[in-house]
Amino acid sequence: MIPQPDFTLGIEEEYLVVDLESRDLAVPPDELMEECRRELEEQVSPEFLQCQIEVGTKVCADIPAAREDLKRLRACISRTCSKYGMAPIAASCHPFAKWNEQHHTNKDRYNTLRRDLAGVARRMLICGQHVHVGIADNETRIDLMAQFPYFLPHLLALSASSPYWKGEDTGLASYRLTVFDNLPRTGLPPRFASWAEYERSVQVIVDTGAIADSSKIWWDLRPSARFPTLESRICDVSPRLEDTLTIAATTQCIMRMLWRLRVKNQRWRIYDPFLVAENRWRAQRYGTTEGLIDFGAGGLKPFDALIGELVDLIAEDAQALGCVAEVRRLPAMLEIGTSAERQRDVFDAELMRNNDRQAALRAVVDSLIDEFNEGL
Repeated sequence: MIPQPDFTLGIEEEYLVVDLESRDLAVPPDELMEECRRELEEQVSPEFLQCQIEVGTKVCADIPAAREDLKRLRACISRTCSKYGMAPIAASCHPFAKWNEQHHTNKDRYNTLRRDLAGVARRMLICGQHVHVGIADNETRIDLMAQFPYFLPHLLALSASSPYWKGEDTGLASYRLTVFDNLPRTGLPPRFASWAEYERSVQVIVDTGAIADSSKIWWDLRPSARFPTLESRICDVSPRLEDTLTIAATTQCIMRMLWRLRVKNQRWRIYDPFLVAENRWRAQRYGTTEGLIDFGAGGLKPFDALIGELVDLIAEDAQALGCVAEVRRLPAMLEIGTSAERQRDVFDAELMRNNDRQAALRAVVDSLIDEFNEGL
């Protein structure tokens, strides 16, 4: 009998801190971080770059618990930053900041990372969103890791929030992945036949001294090195709290759906990584606007049709996990548009109004600040 996982949730978000006058990136003073730690304790920490802050929820039984915890985290960061003339934004790239003007956080962990990754690390002016789903059984976790990648492009497309880089529209919905994929041990996860095979493969690299442990493996989906979870890492960070929760609920439900198949001695069809990578690129390039390849039908399918099928596919799981409202919100997310689309709309409207590119980019930052605070 395959034990039923808890399907608990943990959500990690990385934020950029901006100056309220210039809208450019800012370095939070030590006093700001100390205030946040007094309230949030270990749930807040600096990130690789000095202009970043990372938060992580507690282990949450369900989406309602995750909402309350993440709302508390966001509210504290926003309130504390405002005391210092700063504000957080939850976007994977800043609209106009320059990576070569940023500095990394002076901690042993980040000093080592900068040394090992050299010039690649310097460009890491990006933020992501990670969703942990509690799956204690190792074999179940590795089996679901083989099946879940089919859905990673769907999640990436929904989350896309990084169209701009150094003040230029990249033409991509998620430029963040372009930067992140330069790191080693990234991208779609390889397929392992068992937990033992996964451990042996990781240990080969650890034994060489190249990495200390599996936390230095940054696949789009991985078994967490610290927790009994399967961790989705593909998503851009979402400016709006409710978008984060919808994506987290969808991730949780897909994993439960795959577990249901496993219990029936069935499985989701596993496609070659070459094919899944093509959809990954389409999500990175277009977000939700141009659809993905339906490999079963042998053609492109509009994203609204894909989402309609997905909502039906995981309806039973949303009911069981108490996140029906969040999953049913997926079509509304498409109607509103991704963060990448909304950022471009703000930029175009402001540019048409006063024909000032820098003012238009600052207006994008303002919109991201406003979205961060929605519902807090």
